[in-house]
Amino acid sequence: MRAAVLTAFGAPLKVREIPDPEPVGGEVLVDVLAACVLPYAAEVFGGVRNYPLVPPVVPGLGGVGRVVRTGPDATRLRAGDLVWCDPTVRSRDDALTPDIALQGWSSRGDGGAALARHLRDGSYAELMRVPTENVFPLPSAAGDDPARWAALAVHMVPYGGLLAGELRPGETLLVSGATGNFGSGAVAVGLAMGAGRVVVPGRNRDALALLTDRFGPRVRPVTLTGEEATDRAAMSEAADGPIDLVIDLLPPSAPSCATRAAAMTVREYGRVVLMGGVGMFGGDDLALPYPWIMRNSITVRGQWMAPRTANVGLIRLLASGALDLAPERVRSFPLDAVNEAVAHAAAHPGPFDRTALTPRTG
Repeated sequence: MRAAVLTAFGAPLKVREIPDPEPVGGEVLVDVLAACVLPYAAEVFGGVRNYPLVPPVVPGLGGVGRVVRTGPDATRLRAGDLVWCDPTVRSRDDALTPDIALQGWSSRGDGGAALARHLRDGSYAELMRVPTENVFPLPSAAGDDPARWAALAVHMVPYGGLLAGELRPGETLLVSGATGNFGSGAVAVGLAMGAGRVVVPGRNRDALALLTDRFGPRVRPVTLTGEEATDRAAMSEAADGPIDLVIDLLPPSAPSCATRAAAMTVREYGRVVLMGGVGMFGGDDLALPYPWIMRNSITVRGQWMAPRTANVGLIRLLASGALDLAPERVRSFPLDAVNEAVAHAAAHPGPFDRTALTPRTG
């Protein structure tokens, strides 16, 4: 098969022939139709983010495809099924604290690294082997535009965070980092889950306008100044009432004070979910005040990716039309143009800009 291979950090991806993957028991072989290229992929492949990938490796975070064949443990999946492949792989030998790897992308700890050595290659290839439990049927409509549905890789992240934060219909949500790729996804998913209003702080007025134009008065924009107390007051005022849940999806380049300003707008007994990259490149600690957390009974939770059941829930939101992918701007690239795709994604990191690799075209 043909695949895009990361041969060394800082080097362009190389498209070459490599052996077809050979699934073992408990795995499914999938023909990859589309994979999302994230805006920060260039930082990963350039070594800036210091992800624990070990070249040579086929990168790629999940994808849409068709089942080629299954193992004996698959009782519902059939060859030809249109499916979503969840990249979040969990070890099967620890039900309480399983190790985690993001297939073709990253891992956590020594156990995650062991998983990554077994399932090292991701979706920037014509074929991919995936654990059976990571393969989820898609509605037939996804087959009409698999590149658009590959955005599941983006929407799954904030959906996992909103589930962790127990977002309830009618509540007010604040999305810290709302003008970015993942943050704008959080706005769309939060509204699809029934948020009454969503406060969207950011510095980019054009990006804020895109959010309000798409979603209307349920979205409350706030132009940030960079002054923590001023920004906190403006976010609270925009909510026009208590803020129930804050989710942070800011990138590593953001200062911790921006996350803190947003987090501390939450009401008594409110919830804060941290999913972004703040602190990944160093800088000040988050430093949320102990007395504020304790006296206001605040729940602060970190969340990496989403539970397995979230895949079913998100696919249902899409199939029902509650979450609509139609307004998103999607640019597709064939496998031979993978480096152009990576550059395009880096240049288009804003709300609802999606870049997709389609290995079976061109």
